[in-house]
Amino acid sequence: MTDANIRIPSEARDRLAQIAAGEGMSLRAYLQHLSRTLMTPAEREARAEQTRALLREWNGYDPAPAEEARLDAELDRRLAQGAAP
Repeated sequence: MTDANIRIPSEARDRLAQIAAGEGMSLRAYLQHLSRTLMTPAEREARAEQTRALLREWNGYDPAPAEEARLDAELDRRLAQGAAP
């Protein structure tokens, strides 16, 4: 495996190293873990479409884009309300 050098601010590197240590990992292992577990935007969209297809098949749920946006906004509002002190 070929290594790559990535330049990031030292504060970001130090924070990631602390997070990695807390998980019992080296920074290198933690970054490899992140690269395997986080999804790219295209992967997230594909997963969302797959989920929508399963919902349509299972119970006929198929909101129009405007309805989906309204529901997303309502969820965001409720989450913000729950997070407020």
